[in-house]
Amino acid sequence: MSHHIIEFINVSFKYPDGTEALSNISFRLEHGCSVAIIGANGAGKSTLTLLLNGCLYPSGGEVRIGNIPLLKETVGHFRKAVGMIFQNPDDQLFMPTVEEDIAFGLANLKLPQEEVNKRVAEVLKITGIEHLRNKPPYRLSAGEKKIVSIAGVIAMQPDILVMDEPSANLDPRARRHLIELLKSFTHTKIIATHDMEFVVETCQRVILLSKGKLVADGITTKILTNEKLMSEHGLETPHILRHIHPHS
Repeated sequence: MSHHIIEFINVSFKYPDGTEALSNISFRLEHGCSVAIIGANGAGKSTLTLLLNGCLYPSGGEVRIGNIPLLKETVGHFRKAVGMIFQNPDDQLFMPTVEEDIAFGLANLKLPQEEVNKRVAEVLKITGIEHLRNKPPYRLSAGEKKIVSIAGVIAMQPDILVMDEPSANLDPRARRHLIELLKSFTHTKIIATHDMEFVVETCQRVILLSKGKLVADGITTKILTNEKLMSEHGLETPHILRHIHPHS
């Protein structure tokens, strides 16, 4: 599934209490793109990310990866293609050591132990956390936990990385490490975030949601420098772009 296109086709989602989180959302993402999903609280960002790996199923419309629609019968394909990184890394880390946490998902794939060991070693090196190999996750800083949770996901070799607020609660050094790490990946990256400066550094495209509707989709600098659009939907142009003209 390495070169499949992601499509949302008139997708809606309603929670059991009747709350309509998404309404008639349509977009298409090419393989290898880096896209930010932005919007104020309650815009539908987290719901959209959960639809990408089958944690939720659309109430209407269709989510597709390549020619495969998201259905209960096909959800295994989605979960193999999509690596999901949640906002709170504690939701993903539970083994006694970092090394065992990264190896856990690989063992579930029933890979040979030699392949498991190889992938763990590679991902520890790629993410720069070899020194954390034998540490228990609960002893790590927030930034270290975030990188370990990403390492565990990329060890599974997904084609698509989906992240919910990846820069939340990180200090400047950990945030910079994460930005540089994400810029080095060739995966398709979909990042739901409130951190507009982070968006500028990591994403070429922005999809803006407001009250469950898609209100803008385009080049990052063009969307984020449209101060009227941003203000109307509870957001601000990041300082790094304050002096850039929308059409530059």
